[in-house]
Amino acid sequence: MKRALQSFLNQCIKTGTLTVLLPTGERLTSGDGSGLPLTVTLHDSKAGLDLFLHPQMALGELFTDGRLTVSGGSIYDLLELLGRNLHSLTPPQFGHIRHVVRNAFDRWTRRNSERLSRDNVHHHYDIDDRIYELFLDSDRQYSCAYFETPDQDLEAAQLAKKRHIVAKLLIEPGAKVLDIGSGWGGMALYLAGIAGADVTGLTLSPEQLKVAQRRAGERGLSSRVRFRLEDYRALSETFDRIVSVGMFEHVGLKDYEIYFNTINRSMKDDGVALLHSIGRMDGRSAMNPWFAKYIFPGSYVPSLAEVFPAIESAGLIVTDVEILRVHYAETLAAWRHRFMARRAEAAEVLGERFCRMWEFYLAAGEAGFRYGGLMVFQIQLAKKIDAVPFTRDYIAVEEEKLRERESSTTDQTVAAE
Repeated sequence: MKRALQSFLNQCIKTGTLTVLLPTGERLTSGDGSGLPLTVTLHDSKAGLDLFLHPQMALGELFTDGRLTVSGGSIYDLLELLGRNLHSLTPPQFGHIRHVVRNAFDRWTRRNSERLSRDNVHHHYDIDDRIYELFLDSDRQYSCAYFETPDQDLEAAQLAKKRHIVAKLLIEPGAKVLDIGSGWGGMALYLAGIAGADVTGLTLSPEQLKVAQRRAGERGLSSRVRFRLEDYRALSETFDRIVSVGMFEHVGLKDYEIYFNTINRSMKDDGVALLHSIGRMDGRSAMNPWFAKYIFPGSYVPSLAEVFPAIESAGLIVTDVEILRVHYAETLAAWRHRFMARRAEAAEVLGERFCRMWEFYLAAGEAGFRYGGLMVFQIQLAKKIDAVPFTRDYIAVEEEKLRERESSTTDQTVAAE
């Protein structure tokens, strides 16, 4: 095993410095000696075998379980080192076979039924609510922020994300808007409070529903925002505008046609929809097995080539596509730094093992968006070719209008206080 691991390391780490300390006390080294002198310690004899046979699953599991630790840097530093060497990362034969098989049979996995979708949401979102307060912005935006400048902070970037999306929707006051996957309510509250819309938000999380309804009441928006515990497939109304942020990743590849057919029948003929989702820049690939097991069961990250056929089949028109490349990496970096600054509080709530799992999740996500071919796409959809202006200039104009309303709303709030 020692020889096999050394060969694997030599093949994978060309730049940087990595030492693997085995339970026997033996050391394996690889790289060119540059960068941080990272050391990975394997704490039991089976850890090396697991890592060799199934690296994509084992690295996260070993770190989460405390069977693998990193010194000389953080787990993110290790994942960044692997990311910078991605062009030379070749899994061992057994790991490669697993990857090929997973890709080949991914389309045969079961659909995300309404019950399974609820179970998947419960797994991630119905944990102790205090955890999310430790690292999200004050509005609890749990999706990619939109950094207008490199030095913009998380709060401003998440507000810019909402503004950017709502600008693309061209919302008139009083318009009926559907928010699919409304989370803790931030987007719906912005739509109602700033854009003046009448909003229906759908979630499958009872915990998120309670928070969203409470927030609407606190802001005096309950008459204009209704949150429902409902699957998107159960919709029977029609809307002027539809938005979905950070939810499409949980639809599942086999349900894309159902999803876009639902958008079609739920949107008025002159309506506009905006889909904001994680995607892949490097073609179709199965989900990382560790993420699928521990973080987002039932999720799937598509390439655009997998999304567009379902859109076309539903009879919808793509009127705009925008790719956000490094924005989610910066978002995850901000979340990771905020989480690590309050890690002790998280450990008191859910324990040390959860903290290691969450640290790996945030670090691996950031590395994936910097080096692993991940991005975020925003697709604007309509039924009519002239539903939106001919050029994209209107987006900046609408954003400026929304900024003015934000300032006005803030001034009114301060005056009332």
